[in-house]
Amino acid sequence: MPTVLVTGFEPFGNTPINPAESVMRMLDGTRIANGDISGLLVPNNFFESIDVVTDAIEKIQPQLVVMLGEYSGRATITTERIAQNYNDSTRYNLKDNRGVEIQGESTVENGPVAYHSTLPIRAMVMAMRNAGVPADISDTAGTFCCNHLMYGALHYIATNQLDIPAGWIHLPQLPQVAATPEYIGNPSMSVETSALGVQVAIEAALANPQDSDQVIPSHLQI
Repeated sequence: MPTVLVTGFEPFGNTPINPAESVMRMLDGTRIANGDISGLLVPNNFFESIDVVTDAIEKIQPQLVVMLGEYSGRATITTERIAQNYNDSTRYNLKDNRGVEIQGESTVENGPVAYHSTLPIRAMVMAMRNAGVPADISDTAGTFCCNHLMYGALHYIATNQLDIPAGWIHLPQLPQVAATPEYIGNPSMSVETSALGVQVAIEAALANPQDSDQVIPSHLQI
């Protein structure tokens, strides 16, 4: 039975509850299609987050890696296409949970400019939409810890020549967070809907070793 590693970041910045952690905990220990879900809570810290996830990949030897994070301001679940070798948390006025801020530094010195997700992101988005969950493809994972970890994990998999599809899914804020004064007016999504979206996305990833070539229409550039 294949193992699917699902990672979720802890709270960070002004986010008291991270939907990534909530969804990861809901799915941990469950079975999706023919995959056993192994959840992993990841510290929202530069470089440490990469070490935690790559150590888990080495230990668990999963057949699929799906990493989760929050993207404030987005109304849909988004599958990320690209992770770039660049960090700039200062533009968001954010520090990681150890108080570190980075501006203009690479995740891997002299590493590739970017990595593409190796998940079947088109098939995953269509599966989520067919399940009634708003979803889209994103071409920017930001320049904070989400992009940082996505790049670091894909770099580890590529340099070790591992045959493990891996990538990132961003989730909207939870309603209870969007109801706080700091975020009033932001779009949100319930943890149940986000968990359903991730579940069907994983099902699609397991069922589609090669991505669909179906056009994914979108009204936004994200």
